[in-house]
Amino acid sequence: MTPYAEVVGDPIAQSKSPVIHRFWLDQLGLDADYRKTLVTTDDLPRFFAERRDDPAWRGCNITMPHKLAALDHVEDRGDVRGGIGAINTVFRAEDGALVGTNTDAGGFYAPIAGFDFADRPVTVIGAGGAARAVLFALARMDMGPVTLLNRNVLKAGVLLSSFGLKGQALPLTAPVPPDTALLVNASTLGMTGQPPLPVDLPDLDDDSVVYDIVYSPLETPLLAAARARGLETVDGLEMLIGQAALAFELFFGVAPPRDRDEELREALLT
Repeated sequence: MTPYAEVVGDPIAQSKSPVIHRFWLDQLGLDADYRKTLVTTDDLPRFFAERRDDPAWRGCNITMPHKLAALDHVEDRGDVRGGIGAINTVFRAEDGALVGTNTDAGGFYAPIAGFDFADRPVTVIGAGGAARAVLFALARMDMGPVTLLNRNVLKAGVLLSSFGLKGQALPLTAPVPPDTALLVNASTLGMTGQPPLPVDLPDLDDDSVVYDIVYSPLETPLLAAARARGLETVDGLEMLIGQAALAFELFFGVAPPRDRDEELREALLT
């Protein structure tokens, strides 16, 4: 039996996770596989029941729209439900149990760990599963007030409060505060096949950072506008690779070769 992991979601054709994990498996010479599987909301219970009985299955990454619903089908030993509130990874523990966790927060934080945002305002777009991970990470950083833009302002306000963040919830169409030091698009808006992101970039300070978690397309209009103004940017591949690295170690018991990230990015862009 060849050990394997996979990524599940609906849709799933656009996922780049198999490229990442197979690249690392090849580099390490591991006899294992990583797949992508279309799983609808109705099929989610059956999926986990079948994988629980498959000894070759090491776990899965979870993408939209299952990051919240998947919590109902696995063990929550780290109280992810009470923290981030969503999972993006399920792994098989040593005792055989399927355990849910979230590597998005760590993947989001890693590319900006070297920046100084102490007491400076932050703006986040979106209030879904990915935004939960972003806000979870921000709540553990020395940030200033957070402005959360979302279609459902009430949901955004509740989310800010749940993470103990000070700030404000505004409609998606509200302007980005010009004193924003870090602007994060944590929504799927702007992704291939999704509606565009209706945000005009204000005159941010020269040391502001614009971070878009969307990776298809890699050069989103938001990032293009930021780069045209000479601002520092972080693209979606940074978070994607970062969260995948944490999951890979949970699946296969070994850290991926992060010294080959440039080669990996080239593979992802071909």
